[in-house]
Amino acid sequence: MQSLLLNLIDRWRAPAPQAKRVAWMHEWVYAHRGLHGAAHPENSPAAFAAAIVAGLGIECDVQRSADGRAMVFHDWEFDRLTGESGPIFERSGQEIEKITLSGNGEPIPALEKFLDLIGGQVPVLIEVKSRRDRGVLPLCLAVHRALEGYRGRCAVMSFDPRVSRWFAVHSPNMVRGLVVTEEGAKNLIGRWRRHAFLWFARPDFLAYDIRDLPSGFAAAQRRRGIPVLSWTVKSAQLRERAALHADAPIAEGAGVEETGTKRSGPA
Repeated sequence: MQSLLLNLIDRWRAPAPQAKRVAWMHEWVYAHRGLHGAAHPENSPAAFAAAIVAGLGIECDVQRSADGRAMVFHDWEFDRLTGESGPIFERSGQEIEKITLSGNGEPIPALEKFLDLIGGQVPVLIEVKSRRDRGVLPLCLAVHRALEGYRGRCAVMSFDPRVSRWFAVHSPNMVRGLVVTEEGAKNLIGRWRRHAFLWFARPDFLAYDIRDLPSGFAAAQRRRGIPVLSWTVKSAQLRERAALHADAPIAEGAGVEETGTKRSGPA
């Protein structure tokens, strides 16, 4: 009875998207932070260019600078990936663009420059990195501004349901997703929390932690037409799991298929 009630509320509060709106999401393997390695740092122009050459879609991370620009970088601080230290949000976009990545010396790209590089050649998943102690309006506006006029296939996604909700309300033509990890919370409280996030976010797709698959929650959403992508697929074994329980992998390392990366249809 409880499952039936939750399913009915899911359909009411978070309806599935039109199939043609998200059909492209099934067709690709997505390179997690680009096709990165020793020579190509994660989220670097070189890693993105390598993914394009390999025929991979691209997943990248974005956060806001002090002056309200969307910058392509994963960590909250510069320390791990550059010779600088301190938080991203304290620097202006112009300052950040002058900071080079350890490994190949390329600059940290702004989102609009990243999109210029991609140029619609492959689809893009943009993970919007928010903090729960800050509002998402400036961050979502920064991403929205950078995406204005972009013609390639792209989607935004976030762990924060406020991000997907913002795009659902203010930019409904943008495909938006909710990133989900169960983090061991497979109990009743965790289950209700996932549904509550779904209802608030109203996503077009889910990006699910591969460690949590198979998942009853993910399977229920997939059955009713919400695509489920899965991250981070790092091995052949995890790729097989994603093929069984998701529609497309967000992969890196051994998780990237070596014998053809673009897919011809749903898994």
